[in-house]
Amino acid sequence: MSRSLKKGPYVDEKLMKKISARKPAQGSIKTWARASQIPPEFVGYTFAVHTGKSFEEVFVTEDMVGHRLGEFAPTTKFIKHGGRMQKEAEMAAKAAEITAAQAAKATTEAAKAPAAPK
Repeated sequence: MSRSLKKGPYVDEKLMKKISARKPAQGSIKTWARASQIPPEFVGYTFAVHTGKSFEEVFVTEDMVGHRLGEFAPTTKFIKHGGRMQKEAEMAAKAAEITAAQAAKATTEAAKAPAAPK
C-alpha cells in the first residue's frame, strides 16, 4: 500500500542532512534506514545500507529514484535450487567448456607453429 500523497514520500531526515553536508565522491554514507525512499538528491551518492548482519554498498542511479534503499540490499542470501540433476548438468557444462577451451588452445598453437621448409 502506498503512502498518502498528502504526506509525501518518506525520506529519513538524518540522511538528508548527511547528503547536504557531503559531496558524492567522499565515500559511502552508513545508514540503517532501509525504508527511506530515494529522492533525486541521492543520485550519485553511495550508501552503506544495513542488511541485519553487515552493510551492503548501494550506488544510487537515476533509475532507482522512487524506490526504497532496502530494495537494493537483500537481507537473505540465495544459495541455489536443484539437487543431483542440477549438479550433473553443471558438471557436464563445465566439462564441455574445458574441452572447448582445450580445442581452441590447440588450434592457436597449431597456427603459431612454423611451417616445414620445402
